[in-house]
Amino acid sequence: MEETRRPRSLGALADTKKEADDVVVALAGNPNTGKSTVFNQLTGLRQHTGNWPGKTVASARGRYVHRGQEFTVIDLPGTYSLLANSVEEEIARDFICSGSPQTTVVVTDATCLERNLNLALQIMEITTQVVVCVNLLDEAKRKQISVDLAKLAELLGVPVVGTNARDGKGLTELKDTIYQVARGQINPRPYPLTYDEPLEAALAQLLPLLQPKIADGNRARWLALRLLEQGAVGDYGESNPELEQKLQEVISYLQAQQIDREQLRDRMVSCLVRQAEKIAKQVVSFGKADYNSLDRNIDKIVTSRLFGIPIMLTLLGLAFWITIVGANYPSQLIFNFFFAIEGRLTRLFMHYGWPDFLHGLLVLGVYRTLAWVISVMLPPMAIFFPLFTLLEDLGYLPRIAFNLDHYFKKACAHGKQALTMCMGFGCNAAGVSACRIIDSPRERIIAIVTNNFVPCNGRFPLLIALSSIFFVTGTSLGSSFARALLILSLIVSSVLITFVVSRLLSQTVLKGLPTSFALELPPYRKPQLGRILLRSLLDRTIFVLARAVVVAAPAGALVWLMANLSVGSGTLLAHTANWLHPFAQLIGLDGYILLAFILGLPANEIVIPIVLMSYAQTGTLIDFSNLAELRTILIQNGWTWLTALCTMLFSLNHWPCGTTLLTIRNETQSNKWTILSLLVPTVTGFVLCFLVAQGVRLLGLV
Repeated sequence: MEETRRPRSLGALADTKKEADDVVVALAGNPNTGKSTVFNQLTGLRQHTGNWPGKTVASARGRYVHRGQEFTVIDLPGTYSLLANSVEEEIARDFICSGSPQTTVVVTDATCLERNLNLALQIMEITTQVVVCVNLLDEAKRKQISVDLAKLAELLGVPVVGTNARDGKGLTELKDTIYQVARGQINPRPYPLTYDEPLEAALAQLLPLLQPKIADGNRARWLALRLLEQGAVGDYGESNPELEQKLQEVISYLQAQQIDREQLRDRMVSCLVRQAEKIAKQVVSFGKADYNSLDRNIDKIVTSRLFGIPIMLTLLGLAFWITIVGANYPSQLIFNFFFAIEGRLTRLFMHYGWPDFLHGLLVLGVYRTLAWVISVMLPPMAIFFPLFTLLEDLGYLPRIAFNLDHYFKKACAHGKQALTMCMGFGCNAAGVSACRIIDSPRERIIAIVTNNFVPCNGRFPLLIALSSIFFVTGTSLGSSFARALLILSLIVSSVLITFVVSRLLSQTVLKGLPTSFALELPPYRKPQLGRILLRSLLDRTIFVLARAVVVAAPAGALVWLMANLSVGSGTLLAHTANWLHPFAQLIGLDGYILLAFILGLPANEIVIPIVLMSYAQTGTLIDFSNLAELRTILIQNGWTWLTALCTMLFSLNHWPCGTTLLTIRNETQSNKWTILSLLVPTVTGFVLCFLVAQGVRLLGLV
């Protein structure tokens, strides 16, 4: 039993020869301590992300050079504990224990140091190579909180560095300290964490069997604690009869002291809390007792039962309105730019005498579809994602989860699903990826399956166009607000559908009770506009757009082929639409609309262009110069307000796009859940549109 088990997630550490000689630094910390900001400041743009092998939790890795030495920084998942209650805690614990980082940096929040010290003390049980980073000193100063860093370092027995990572202050000292610890120039002697008498007596019986085989005394003690917690040797090493027998004797001794496994963990946690509190009292002083009063007073309003939901809906509606109004002009500019390039590509094909078929397939099919997708997707994402990131950076998103937690529990789902839904407004693929924050596998699947009920920005152009034509006309400021209100009401209905479907799933294929979770409301912070733009544009907008482009290109080729290949008296597109027409009428659509949704599987943005191309029988995707022209085309082809309503409802409730399905498959590693994610919203959409269409016709309203 030379070493504890080595998890598969550590294999990524040496995936390049260059990184093999780097000093490995693990970055740990509670959520909302600014750990990601420290990571970004240390590594700059020399970083990349991916999943831990076998896990659906993202890992971020970056590199930097200091004093001629290369460092690889592993940003561990934010966690409150190493007791492995979640996947994130398991990964953080296993990496620190078995990943052999030369230095582990524990990032703490200066405004709530006592709570953060719990994790620091647990990490110091595993390794002596620890540096404590006390971050957010600027916020502590604003709240008149003072931290005696020198005294803290003396008590903990490890180096302590104060930082304000948002402004880059203290980062040079942090790099120096990491370098010195990794090179052995500083030898930390961590705080000797002790437990109550029965636990210490139990450890004293196990340690003599572990210490001869594990040179690191800290790790031997930590392993003994884990053996007591698990009650078996097999989970942490090869079978050892002597150790197994001694472990059972120790467990019997604890049971005689009326300490079972659950009570054992409670005693361990209580000890950690008491000693963290004792240390914090000696190093933290408060200039005023009500330092947090402003945040709490704001929370009394934004999280109240009376105002919480209305404020959330108002902010969401405002974000939609800004996105709707702001995306029109850049979208048209990008559209004109790409179609000017299309003209040059056409002249190039003509100049070299390339076949018309090749020109149609590549230029009128693939290129024009890509131009449509980019023109329609990029501006809304470039506006919505920064607005979303602004709310995130401000600290408001956890308040949304708090406001909706009660409703998700009623649906037997997880409160954090509110955050993944918010991300889905920008892109459902991003929303599916965000479901990683949900610890419970059952509730994570529910969030993934139902995320498509939230409309992504690819569906907003259709909703905006049809609402402007058939329900709210005019170009005044009041009209734009009315359209935003109509779309907001549709979105509220989609949220209600999410609750209902989540409840049905939790009572059928995904039975179970909702799990509780500790939701920390972080302090309100001044947003960093540069950081917001960088994160929203690079990490979200470009990432999602790149995936959409990959799946939209083959869709463009397929649509062009169907529109230009004739079978008998009509094109393949027309024949397919005629075959679908009787069924489509049952749900308030026509064959061309339903076919457009099917062909729009790779990207929702091309649904309306396919419908227009089908009606005009041009063989290529076409655009409309204004809404009046679009209205004329649609009415000439039999559209009514019911057709528009059912099309909007079906847009909100139908199968996920190709990008989202691919993301679901990657996240779940399961065909079963991918198929379920496709079927659930599709069946919901068909049933809902059928009831609306048949109900309206039965009442004679159309």
